[in-house]
Amino acid sequence: MSKSELRKAQSPALTVVVPVLNEIQGLPQFCTRLATQITEEQCRVDVIFVDGGSVDGSEAMIMNYGFSCLSSERGRAKQMNLGAAAAKSPILLFLHADSLLPSLGFKALLEGVKKHQWGRFDVSISGDATIFFVIAWFMNWRSRLTGIATGDQGIFVRRDVFEELRGFPEQDLMEDIALSTKLRKRSAPACLRLKIITSGRRWQRRGICKTVILMWRLRLLYWLGVSADKLAKRYD
Repeated sequence: MSKSELRKAQSPALTVVVPVLNEIQGLPQFCTRLATQITEEQCRVDVIFVDGGSVDGSEAMIMNYGFSCLSSERGRAKQMNLGAAAAKSPILLFLHADSLLPSLGFKALLEGVKKHQWGRFDVSISGDATIFFVIAWFMNWRSRLTGIATGDQGIFVRRDVFEELRGFPEQDLMEDIALSTKLRKRSAPACLRLKIITSGRRWQRRGICKTVILMWRLRLLYWLGVSADKLAKRYD
């Protein structure tokens, strides 16, 4: 084996980029699950956390688990772009810190990008409320229908394509919608039926019905041309 072939064999096939802001409550489960999955699936995976100014000890906890953590200005898009810029692998996965990958998720993703330039997983929402099943079903159905993905679904993309599109637009909201809209023009996404489990706490904190209505309203206004920065003020 030549030196170049050896380097290729040893380099990561995939980089997971995780934006973080005050996520200490869920980090133990997230980090443990991620480390276990990398070992079990025997995939060459690198993980880059990007902290946006946490004050709860998130950064220290991440490093205690043996993962690297970069510091960034606050803003999910900025954080993910910084992590992507530091990546060395040909494939990127953007994963929220309150979401857990399904078993065999890495292998399914790497198979998906053999035929597609990008893709996403289906999603399920953790929690006891029956309506979470309905919300997740509609999220997955809508994504298949439109070819648009949200960050909760774990967007993955070839790094060369991501760089050609100049990454996530650095806006305060809807950066996932903006990127996947551009990606959709390049190719249809790989819509993996394996389900990411995302936390239902966001819906529970604001109220489930209120959150659903708010998100529908914000998305409609975004499609009508209202700026993401203005929408972010309503979201906060």
